[in-house]
Amino acid sequence: MEYKYKTKMVCSTEINFTLDGDVVKNISFKGGCNGNLKAVSILVDGMTVDEIERKLGGNTCSGRPTSCADQLAKAVRQAYDESRKPA
Repeated sequence: MEYKYKTKMVCSTEINFTLDGDVVKNISFKGGCNGNLKAVSILVDGMTVDEIERKLGGNTCSGRPTSCADQLAKAVRQAYDESRKPA
């Protein structure tokens, strides 16, 4: 399933990704630090939601309480939790 997440308090404005069970793929960021976010997307492609949360959750940027990486961790957790709710 494809997901779109509107970020908060960071330079990127949106994160798009595919969730296959608990595996995250095809991650792309709109805006933000292009080179760094492309690298993050490649490095975590194929990881599970739990792995991404452990590695990226809580990361901050420039005095903000979050970062694009932290927003990705929040986005994949939210998508996964929503995908598990009964229809």
